[in-house]
Parts: sequence; structure tokens; C-alpha cells
Amino acid sequence: MGHHPAGHVPLANTQIYITDQTRTERFIPTWAIVLAVIGFFFFLLGLLFLLVKETRVTGFMQITVTNGTFTYQTGEPAGYNPAAQLYELQTRANYARGLVARAVTQ
Repeated sequence: MGHHPAGHVPLANTQIYITDQTRTERFIPTWAIVLAVIGFFFFLLGLLFLLVKETRVTGFMQITVTNGTFTYQTGEPAGYNPAAQLYELQTRANYARGLVARAVTQ
């Protein structure tokens, strides 16, 4: 039997899924727009500030554990590097899958 926040569930046939629900957005920051407007009145070069882009990662990594009709889900907020975060969560899920497989065969 495995214990988790929702109670006890047998480990046999337990499946673990990781889903990437993150989104990467590129945008012109507010400070660049302000400097472009101010710079436009003094030099036309102020418009170059509009070329500045920032990247923002939003969303989460969804972790789902299922066993028959039982489903438990949780989310891990997106970090700065979602690819590395997904790799780490997949590695942890693979470790947990191995523990489940060993527990079932014993």
C-alpha cells in the first residue's frame, strides 16, 4: 500500500505521469516602451528600445498519479528553465516508478 495525501492505495498498477503545462512568452518590457517614447522626442534612436525583448515562463508542470479509479494531481510552478525542470521531474517520476515496481514484485 502506498500512502499519500489522499489516503492509502495499492501500489500495483500505479501509474505516474508528468505533463508540461508551461508557456513561454516574449514581450517588450514597460521600461523599454517608456524610454522609446522619451527618446523619440530627443533622438530617433530612442525607437531602438522597442527592439528589446524579455522572456517570461508561466504555467506549471502537472504530476498525476493514477491507480484504477483513483487519481491524484498536483502542480509544480514553472521555473526559469522549464526544460531542466521537466527533466528533473521525469527523473523523479522514473525513480518512483522503479520503487513501485520493486514493491510490487516483493
